Amino acid sequence: MTDATARAADLLREHRASIDRLDAILVYTLAERFKHTQSVGRLKARHDLPPSDPSREASQIERLERLAREADLDPEFARKFLNFVIAEVIRHHEHYQS
Repeated sequence: MTDATARAADLLREHRASIDRLDAILVYTLAERFKHTQSVGRLKARHDLPPSDPSREASQIERLERLAREADLDPEFARKFLNFVIAEVIRHHEHYQS
C-alpha cells in the first residue's frame, strides 16, 4: 500500500466515524422531537383540536428551506424531509384522536 493510499484509507475512516456520530445525533434528535410532537398530539386530542395545522406546517417548511440554504443544504431535500416528518407527526396525532 502506498503512502497516498494509506492516507486515503485513514481519511475515509475519519469521515466514516464522523458520519456514524452524526447519524447517532440525528436519531436521538428525531426521538426527542417526536417526544414533543407526541405530547402535542395528546394535548390536541384532549382539547378536540385538529391533528394538522396547515399554516404552521407551511411556515415550518419555509423556515427549514431557509435554514437549509444558510447551511448549504439542498432546500428541496430539506422540504421533502420535513414533509415526511410532518406526515408521521400527523399520523400520530390522528391516532391519539381515535
